Parts: sequence; C-alpha cells; structure tokens
Amino acid sequence: MLTCFPPVIDHQTEILILGSFPGEASLTAQQYYAHPQNQFWRLLSAVLDDDLASLPYEQRLQKLLHHHIGLWDVIAACAREGSLDSAIRHARHNDFVLLREQCPALRRVCFNGKTSGKQAPVFEQAGFETRILPSSSPAYAVMRFEQKLLQWRSIIAPS
Repeated sequence: MLTCFPPVIDHQTEILILGSFPGEASLTAQQYYAHPQNQFWRLLSAVLDDDLASLPYEQRLQKLLHHHIGLWDVIAACAREGSLDSAIRHARHNDFVLLREQCPALRRVCFNGKTSGKQAPVFEQAGFETRILPSSSPAYAVMRFEQKLLQWRSIIAPS
C-alpha cells in the first residue's frame, strides 16, 4: 500500500485544496505535485499573483500557508500501478473529522479534479463551501492552461 503525505495546514488555513493521491513523481520526490508537467504550482502562482513555481519546495509550502491555503489528499493509502486515478485500488480515505479543530478558520474546500471531487458532498454536509476544479494533472489535457485558470481563480473568489 502506498501512503499520502501529511497535510500542509495550520490554525489560519481558510482554504484547503484536496487532490486525490500523489502520482509516482510526487511519491519519489516526497513533494506535492512534483511532476514537471503538472500545472498545480503554475495555476496557484497565477491565482495568487505570487510566483510559487520558481521557489524551492519548502518555500512554496510556506507561501501557501501565508496565503491561508492548505494542501492534502482525500486518499490516505491505496494500491496503484502508475499515476492515473483510474488505477487506484483499495483506497482508504483520510480522516477529516479533526479539520475543524486543526483549522478553525477553514471555510472552503477545493478539489483538484473529479476523483477528489467525489468527496465534496461530505464537506458540504459539514458546512464548508466547495469547489471542484479541473485537474492540474498532465493526464487531464482536455482543457488548456488558460481555461483551467479561469476556474481555478474561484479558489480565492468571495463567497
């Protein structure tokens, strides 16, 4: 079984971005969204008007927290060959019950793609705003970067 990374959150986290599960490149590098063709860091750089993509990984995470944005995955552990979400087997989800205690300012949960977005109803029932965003994965090539960015801007849009 493969396991995900710990959450990047603090008491000031207002927005949480949830992916499905790290791909092979991310697991190898032990970094969220490490595949060079994944658009995650470019998208967030554009949304926040802050060049996260050019920073070393630890500084990227600190900048995210500075912007009150957290990062995690919906799946805690799974079996998977390759990096595609469709190959995920025996998924065990993360326990999100303690989020309110760990992140008292949390108000919005954004999902990076449809696989993680399947958990949106759980967060809506818990009283959070949700946004399902087009996947930043290089495997999701249906939309151009600019098209994805239009929807990703909703991360920080007022309620």
